[in-house]
Amino acid sequence: MIPSVIPNWIGGEERGAAGTLDKFAPHDGSRLCAFARSGAGEVEAAVAAAAAAQPAWADLTPVRRGQILADVVAALKAAREDMARVVAVETGKSQKDALGEVGGAILQGEFFAGEGMRLYGRSLTSGMPGKYSHTIRQPRGVAGLIVPANTPIANIAWKVFPALICGNAAVLKASEDAPATAWLFARLAKEAGLPDGVLNVVQGTGLEAGGPLVEDGRVSVISFTGSTAVGRWIAERAGHRLARISLELGGKNPLVVCDDADLDNAVRWAALSAFSNAGQRCAAASRIIVMDAVYDAFRDRLVERARALRLGIGDGDDFGPVINARQLANILATIERAKAAGANVLTGGERLEDAAHAQGYYIAPTVIDGVDPGAELSCAELFGPVTVLYRVKDFHEAVALANATEYGLTAAIHTRNVDRAMHFGQKVRAGVVNVNIGTYGSEPHMPFGGFGASGNGTREPGTEALDVYSEVKNISFVVDPGRL
Repeated sequence: MIPSVIPNWIGGEERGAAGTLDKFAPHDGSRLCAFARSGAGEVEAAVAAAAAAQPAWADLTPVRRGQILADVVAALKAAREDMARVVAVETGKSQKDALGEVGGAILQGEFFAGEGMRLYGRSLTSGMPGKYSHTIRQPRGVAGLIVPANTPIANIAWKVFPALICGNAAVLKASEDAPATAWLFARLAKEAGLPDGVLNVVQGTGLEAGGPLVEDGRVSVISFTGSTAVGRWIAERAGHRLARISLELGGKNPLVVCDDADLDNAVRWAALSAFSNAGQRCAAASRIIVMDAVYDAFRDRLVERARALRLGIGDGDDFGPVINARQLANILATIERAKAAGANVLTGGERLEDAAHAQGYYIAPTVIDGVDPGAELSCAELFGPVTVLYRVKDFHEAVALANATEYGLTAAIHTRNVDRAMHFGQKVRAGVVNVNIGTYGSEPHMPFGGFGASGNGTREPGTEALDVYSEVKNISFVVDPGRL
């Protein structure tokens, strides 16, 4: 399923680059393949192909664009097992989890293909007699899309489908940790009838391939999901030329457990939020805030559940490795610094060294307490299966601690009290708030995004994504009564 060298996809054709980089399998550290090490030249060719193809794509009616995207979705459905196998081996997921991710990408595609019949404008009233006014949506032009590897096919669908339904052509900068997923998606799209040049894929690193894409003046909209540091750089570099920018960045998401919570349900969702997908979610519950009255009982149950989790790539396993050796090393080093500062590791905190896991990038599910809210571990997004517990005396202290972060992506509260739930939903500083479930869980028709260092205020997906990828034009005309 995976070529020995993953090429770029430019103008409907596979193209290489002057050099290559290696991709390693997270499960066992073996070399999986190589991928094109693209630079400014390859990015320039991809942007040129997109710019050449975009006018004809925009000239199609939105309904027709939606029909073509529906064909792409149908191709993805037909190849869902193959796509899941690629996702699984690239990311270290089980086939079951990878199939779930592909299913999410399919739902995303179906939603935005349907938007071709709902690319609504508005009729507006005027104070001028005989004046009739309305709005329409028009494409921005070339969209630069930069995705991470944590849920690679879902991330691709999240950006490609809304960008294309609006009439843009796209250059997708694939994650260097999931090059084959992007390559296979582009191939399926071409086979389904997407015109050449409407979707282009460049492989390579963020600095060497992502940087030139951000700085190309022909790229009029940039959508990036990734770290806050890189998001700030993109905002600085593309902002000076007034490119439209959509940033979905990091999170240190609070999950609050009140003294009236259903503890079994709270523990279940806390474990899923902290550890599923090896904690590699921008919406992972990395800060669990528990009221004093139930702290000890909750802590003990969460530690017990964490120790019972099974790691591996089988469908019966709970989660797999982190994506690469660099990420593993960063997580372990951060934990060691926290321990040196007095943090208490209740379980986990180490790399798995047994025969089944030693060659891969596995870290045991980790629960820590005794961490100051202002410490590194409380503030830095780790992107791994690590969560920190905090003890608070009451609801008001819990809300204050939940908001004591520069991030504001997601939040959750577990309580039987409707008043607490409603107040928390209004006052917590987060773009997504969940009650009695986890901190993650976006759906295709729901907006997702955050406050503060978690983004720049845009929302994807949902119909709100159309505002990222289109311009709104107001058109008015006046009826002359003398010509009636």
